[in-house]
Amino acid sequence: MLLEIAKPIAMMLCLVSLCAVFYTAFLVPASNLEHRTWDTLALLSLAAGICMSSGMLFREPDESGPGLLMRTLLRTLPVEVFLWAAGGMLILFLTSWYMETHCIFYRDVRRL
Repeated sequence: MLLEIAKPIAMMLCLVSLCAVFYTAFLVPASNLEHRTWDTLALLSLAAGICMSSGMLFREPDESGPGLLMRTLLRTLPVEVFLWAAGGMLILFLTSWYMETHCIFYRDVRRL
């Protein structure tokens, strides 16, 4: 019974940690790229730890073995959510970095 109570709490912790990563990567105003990158990587590693430990709760109890543990852990809901969210945020972060350095979204009115 305690395991069934711990699963939703662990899933909410995973989602909150991923929201913190997203906020740090994209919504912190006026921070330089290097500072934002290091803060994001630190929170991403914390979120990975939270999602991996939550995945241990979601794993089937009768499965064991050295190679089987990692395969079953990767198929749990918190780990899949983490992998999809981290992949999506990586694509968005690289896109925003490229657009920040190479695209100009305003018209130069000094020429007129």
